[in-house]
Amino acid sequence: MIITPFLIIFMIVVFVLLFLFLNTVDRRKWLTGLISLILTPFVYFYLFYPFVNIISSYHHQKYFDNETWVEQPALRYEMIDHTITSDTLIGMPKSKIESLLGKHEWLSWDDDKKDHDSDKWNYALGIEPGAFNNKKECVEITFKEDKVAVLKHYQEEITYEDEKE
Repeated sequence: MIITPFLIIFMIVVFVLLFLFLNTVDRRKWLTGLISLILTPFVYFYLFYPFVNIISSYHHQKYFDNETWVEQPALRYEMIDHTITSDTLIGMPKSKIESLLGKHEWLSWDDDKKDHDSDKWNYALGIEPGAFNNKKECVEITFKEDKVAVLKHYQEEITYEDEKE
């Protein structure tokens, strides 16, 4: 386990809350302090930590790996932030992008041409974990002169087939 400042602060908060709660049950400070000290790790890891994970939308960040991209499309959202900030794909030709990421999943719509734009490829990145998340992650790759110019990360509402009827 990595001991971080947040871990220490949250453990202290849990200890204080437990101590205050147990102090209402028994006024002997040494006993409530001892019981609080023993219960703090259990309360933290079995109550506090799961609750924080449910309400927060934190997810692990990973470096881009084309095998993982193709084999586990639901976990692409973990790689996209680093891919955009490091400009990993900027300047690559369409053929290289297609070999790394696979064929585009859909094309963006061009209102001027009233047709799909073959220079704007879109890929689904999966759904970021979280209790209140109702959007799926997507990325739009824009090509200029057959080379990647822009990567745009965006979110779309999750729709199901039954909802459309």
